[in-house]
Amino acid sequence: MHTQIPVTRGGRSVRVASVAGLALLAGLLSGGGSAADENAGPLGLTAACGTEDGTEAAVDATVALSVDIPKTGEVGRPVQPGPVTLALTLSRADLAGFLPEGAEAVAGRTVLTANVAQNGESAEARWELNAPSTPLPAEGDVTLVHTGEVPHVTFGSVGDAEFSVGEFTVELRSAAAAPEQEVPALATVTCRLKEDGSGHLATTRVTGVGGEEPSGRPEVPSTPAGGSGRAEDKDITVEPAAAGDEADDFCPVDPPEGEVDGSDAPQPPPGGPVRVMELPGVFMCANAMGLANVRKLNGAMIINGGAEPALISVLSPKLATVRSSNQEGGGYTRYDSLANLNLPDAESTFLAFGFQPVTAKVSFETSPMTISIGNYIGPNGRETFSLASFYQSLRLHDVKVNGTPLDVGSDCRTSKPFKVLLNGGDKYTNVGVGGLLEGEIDIPPFTGCGTGGEDLDPIFTASLSGPGNGVFMNQASTCVPTNPTRSYCPPPPAKLPGLPETKPIP
Repeated sequence: MHTQIPVTRGGRSVRVASVAGLALLAGLLSGGGSAADENAGPLGLTAACGTEDGTEAAVDATVALSVDIPKTGEVGRPVQPGPVTLALTLSRADLAGFLPEGAEAVAGRTVLTANVAQNGESAEARWELNAPSTPLPAEGDVTLVHTGEVPHVTFGSVGDAEFSVGEFTVELRSAAAAPEQEVPALATVTCRLKEDGSGHLATTRVTGVGGEEPSGRPEVPSTPAGGSGRAEDKDITVEPAAAGDEADDFCPVDPPEGEVDGSDAPQPPPGGPVRVMELPGVFMCANAMGLANVRKLNGAMIINGGAEPALISVLSPKLATVRSSNQEGGGYTRYDSLANLNLPDAESTFLAFGFQPVTAKVSFETSPMTISIGNYIGPNGRETFSLASFYQSLRLHDVKVNGTPLDVGSDCRTSKPFKVLLNGGDKYTNVGVGGLLEGEIDIPPFTGCGTGGEDLDPIFTASLSGPGNGVFMNQASTCVPTNPTRSYCPPPPAKLPGLPETKPIP
C-alpha cells in the first residue's frame, strides 16, 4: 500500500523540445495545458564537429537541444532559462577518431555559447553542461546527453528578447573522472551548426513592471556579472542563478538513492537493438495521497493523509531506453524515474470477522520506486504505458481490540516484502503533472505477532492476508526547487482518490 511518484513543471514558458528519437526529456517536460505546450517547437540541428587544430577532419553530428525559456519577463527581474539538455550523436567510427585506441566509455563536458539580443544590443551567456559516462558500442551511433543549470538574464529595456545558440565545444573526458575534476580532456572538439540549421531558441516578451510598456528606459539597480553587451546602459546582464536554499524551502527531503528497475514495464517488441542512456535526473518533489482497500474487511485505509504528509522525492528521468521507428520492430521509448517516499504511519479501525472493532497503526517499509512512462508500436498501433513499481512491507503496532490494548510485540509484520504495481493508463501520462495510479496487491501472511508465547499470527493472517486488495494513489503536480517559478512550488496538496466501492473507516 503506498503512494507515488514524480516530476515537473508547468508555468508560462516556451519549451524547445528535442527531436523525436532523442527527446530524452519528453516525458518530463510535457506538462498539460501550459503555455510551454502551446508554443513548443522542436530544435533538431546538424553540426560539423572537428578538432580546433585540424588534426582530425570535421565529421557530421546530430544535435537535439531542449531548454525552457520563459515566454514573458519584466524589466529588472531575472529571466531564468530552465535546465538545458543537449544530446550530441556521432557515429561510433567518427567518435573513435577523437579518442585513444581501446576506449570503452567516455564522458563529456560541453560549453555552449547562448546569444541574447534585444533592441540592437546583445550579450553572450556561457552554458556549461555535463554528460555522464556513456559506454561505447562496437558499432552504430553514440549519444552523449549533456545537462546542466544555466545563468539567468536581466533586461534593462522593454521589447522582445531573442535567445539563440551558435557553436559549442565538447571536451571528451575519461569516464572515470567526475564532472568537477580538472583533468586533461582526451580530446576537445568544436561543433559548428551547418548553414541549413537555425540556432534560434525562443523569444521572451519583456515588459515594464506589472506588464506595462513605458516608452523610456527604466533604470536597473544591478551591475553586469559576466557576458557582454552595453554594460554602461545596463541593457542585458548575465549572472549565475542565485544559489539560495530553494531545495530546502520547497523540497525538504533527500534525493532518492538506488537503481531504477524498468523490468515491469512493457519491453521492446522483438527487432533491432535499443539504445539505453543513463541520465543524471532532475530533483523534484510532490505530494500524494491514497487509499488501500482490504478485501476481507470490506474497508479502506487512507495513506499519507495525516496532518504531516510525507513528500515523494524524485530524480527524473534517470534512464532512457530508445529505438527509432525506422528500425526493425518499430519505435520504442521509455523513461524511467527514481523515487522514494518514507510514509508516515497510518491508523485505521475495522471490524474483525464482521463484529469486533479493532484499531491499529500500520508502518510502511518501502523500497526505492521506479516510475516508467513510454510508448511503442504494437499489433494494434501505438501503445502507451505508465506505471510505478516497488516493494513494500507492513508492520502492525498499537493494536486495540474494542478499546483494550493488545500487545502484538514490536515485530508483527508481513512475512516478506510484496510487489506493488500501479498503472496510470490515460490518467497518469506525465510525472510532472501527476495523476491517478491504481492496482491490486497480494498481502502475505503475518509473522512475529504476539508476546509471552502467544501466537497471534493466524488472527492477522486470517483477517488481512490474501489477494485482490486495491491500491489507489493520486499524485499532485511536482515542484522543481531549482526552477520554482516554472514548476509547482511549493508542492500543491494531493486529493484523495475517489472510492470505487468502499469508503474509508475512520
